[in-house]
Amino acid sequence: MGLFDLFSRKKPDAKLFYHTDVHCHILPGVDHGAQDIGQSLDMLRAELDMGINRVMLTSHVTAETFENTVESLTEAYGVLTEAVKDAGLPVELYVSAEYRMDDYWDRQWAAGTVLPMPGNFILLENSFQQERLGLEPLIYELRTKGYIPILAHPERYGYYGMRTTRYASLHDAGAKFQVNLLSLAGSFGRHAREAALWLIKNGLVDMLGSDMHNMEHAYIIKDYLRSRDWAKQSELVRGDIINDRVR
Repeated sequence: MGLFDLFSRKKPDAKLFYHTDVHCHILPGVDHGAQDIGQSLDMLRAELDMGINRVMLTSHVTAETFENTVESLTEAYGVLTEAVKDAGLPVELYVSAEYRMDDYWDRQWAAGTVLPMPGNFILLENSFQQERLGLEPLIYELRTKGYIPILAHPERYGYYGMRTTRYASLHDAGAKFQVNLLSLAGSFGRHAREAALWLIKNGLVDMLGSDMHNMEHAYIIKDYLRSRDWAKQSELVRGDIINDRVR
């Protein structure tokens, strides 16, 4: 459950200083995030409680596990947008994806069947075992074709450790860095949290994301937003965050 317990759930919700979540798994039934419309709506209500009113639906697209397509994602998106309308939730939804940079990604990228966010931002995920070979050439190719690559949760890739030069070289190559609020809350362990804090301290965080898969994640984030640590980290990172420029 991370460093911040769940006993304060009844306290007033704290608000984020931005209004766009660029990383979440709220689209129902397409990965191991929300499994049905009811769960999706609960998670969207949690987003609204935290001050988020624009949500990029970034479901997993990975070989063998979640081989989602433009069709499967847009179909689920259509169902969710209708449910949001019926529920009267004042939130804007956009369908995109979190692309694992594997063979399946290579085939979809070559075929031109990818779903970027507004502004041609595209969320990319490394394997948790090793960095993608040829990552910098891919960043360059994306940028030359008008896309803005976002590296999802760089703090979670244990092989980077505290290799500060590698973080710097990827950022200098043009990849935006998106850190998870759940990492700051301690949900992914001490090393991910320490790496996230180092990235903030060194001005390498461009975006924050919930990476919310379920309501337990929502509760953890809400509690973290009421903490002294968030008050400190939010002041350090506030001037660097570009979430609301995704449009």
